[in-house]
Amino acid sequence: MPSNRPIRIASCSGSASDRRHGMYSLASNYQNDPVEVIMGDWMSEANMTSRAWTKTFNDGDSYEPTFLESLVPSLLLIAKHKIKVITNAGATDTQKLYHVVGDLVRKQSLDLKVCWVSGDEVLSQVLELQQSGESSFKNVYTGEALQDWKFKPIYAQAYLGGMGISTALQHGADIVICGRVSDASPVIGAAHWWHSWNRSDLKFLANAFVAGHLIECSTYITGGNFTGFRSFEKSGWEDIGFPIAEISKTGEVIITKQKNTGGLVSRDTCTSQLLYEIQGPWYFNSDVTAILDGIWFEELDKDRVALHGVKGDLPPSTTKVGITADGGYQAEFHWFLVGLNIEDKARMIETQIRKILAPQSKDFTLLHFQTYGSAAENPINQPSATVDLRIFVQARKEASLSPQNFLRPCLDVIMQAYPGATPHLDFRQGFPKQVFEYYVTLLPQSAVDHKVHLHTGEVIRIPPPPKSKTWPHTQPSTPTTQFPILLDSFGPTETAPLGTLVHARSGDKGSDANVGFWVRSDEEFEWLRTLLSVDTIKKLLADEYNGKEIDRFELPKARAVHFLLHDHLDRGVSCTSSYDFLGKNVAEFLRARHVEIPVKFLYQPKL
Repeated sequence: MPSNRPIRIASCSGSASDRRHGMYSLASNYQNDPVEVIMGDWMSEANMTSRAWTKTFNDGDSYEPTFLESLVPSLLLIAKHKIKVITNAGATDTQKLYHVVGDLVRKQSLDLKVCWVSGDEVLSQVLELQQSGESSFKNVYTGEALQDWKFKPIYAQAYLGGMGISTALQHGADIVICGRVSDASPVIGAAHWWHSWNRSDLKFLANAFVAGHLIECSTYITGGNFTGFRSFEKSGWEDIGFPIAEISKTGEVIITKQKNTGGLVSRDTCTSQLLYEIQGPWYFNSDVTAILDGIWFEELDKDRVALHGVKGDLPPSTTKVGITADGGYQAEFHWFLVGLNIEDKARMIETQIRKILAPQSKDFTLLHFQTYGSAAENPINQPSATVDLRIFVQARKEASLSPQNFLRPCLDVIMQAYPGATPHLDFRQGFPKQVFEYYVTLLPQSAVDHKVHLHTGEVIRIPPPPKSKTWPHTQPSTPTTQFPILLDSFGPTETAPLGTLVHARSGDKGSDANVGFWVRSDEEFEWLRTLLSVDTIKKLLADEYNGKEIDRFELPKARAVHFLLHDHLDRGVSCTSSYDFLGKNVAEFLRARHVEIPVKFLYQPKL
């Protein structure tokens, strides 16, 4: 039962393709490492769109089945230890997953109460408010009005807060099945329930919100996707432990991980996950706004890090909505270029293929020829001399990308192509596959019919926040630091990759990419925030800079500088033409770029 002691919430999954054993490993070690709640994130902008299609056209189960692979082996232990489970794996058919889980529980005669949360499906509200003229539903990334979008919406999901989850737990739920709640909402809801907080306890809710953000990606905070990954190779890369957030009654947060597992929890791993996906110093959730500019982390002990400096404010009056549309079809084909004259070889075959494609290219909405990688100057093996030429195409109609219209023209040039011309033999990539467009906008929270469906059959409506705030459309941004220092004052420099000294982390939100940089010492931060202006980032992006706006803000106590690259990702994960469809490699590209680094910083332990 809830008490005054901290609640321990573990994250067992950060995506639909995370390792399936996380829930079982946490539940099976309960006696040595107890947790009150196991939560998992099974949703992303990628499967929101694909599951939306499945739901709309009744094309099979539209919940996430990998959740069941995690849950089924763990059910007996969950019942035995009375662990609460919260998931968003309902995807676009929460009620159906609720029935599936309920049947599993009944077949094993387990004393587990299953509830589900509804209200995230909001297409009817969006269309009604659009038609009445109450909202133009501007795209939060591009500013485009929904009526000007060239695609027809088929589904819309709102990001729900944690109060439905809290209410379900208050009424005895053991397993709470959700659809599109925000990634942090399970942690907000669990902490709110455990400590009997009020909705006006904004400081407590803001800390829980940030804690939820820190652990929702599972092992991203315990060593996964971490630029300091080499530092813990000896202690184990093979099976990185899942994270645990300890949240006290007054909102204090400590991040730790499973005992006796690989990976680590440190100031750096926590900073890494903090900087992932945020859009600026204001971090919005349906329940609270977290103010991040004073945030910092303190290492208390091995694998125990305290969160400090988060401020709470009123939530926005709106909530984020993701709208899905049929985006048509895409296909791709690959050629391998080896050795000398790579650019000339690429230009030759592109010219040849474009000529053959010309009659049908009027039906293409996108046709890109892209080279990936570079050939070593004096290669010691053939792979190091090989470059991938990718031909990527999209069209509204499947027939436009039939093998006769795309795959064959890409192959037909083989006998007149560049020296060594070799195609990839996986022709399956050249057949059309369906893609989905994704549009992000805002919906008044008052228009959301947020409900909890209890195991008893009772339905409880969750009202919107009693108080909210209209926040500015744009986040605070400073193109340069307000506290510059002459870079010459740091002494002699050497040209080296930025990542020699600087950690970084990047991610995606729709078509935006964010990237945060941080360092280890105060002196290094004085150098970093002076060096990294918006203009410097544009120069470092080089050919990747698309001319769009870039926002910048500093987190001084975390020794970090954060940038938001507007509309950088070509429409986002569900339909982008980029290999970096999740925006995770923006940071790695920028860390590889050369800058002048003070010599005194270079001769320190390597990252």
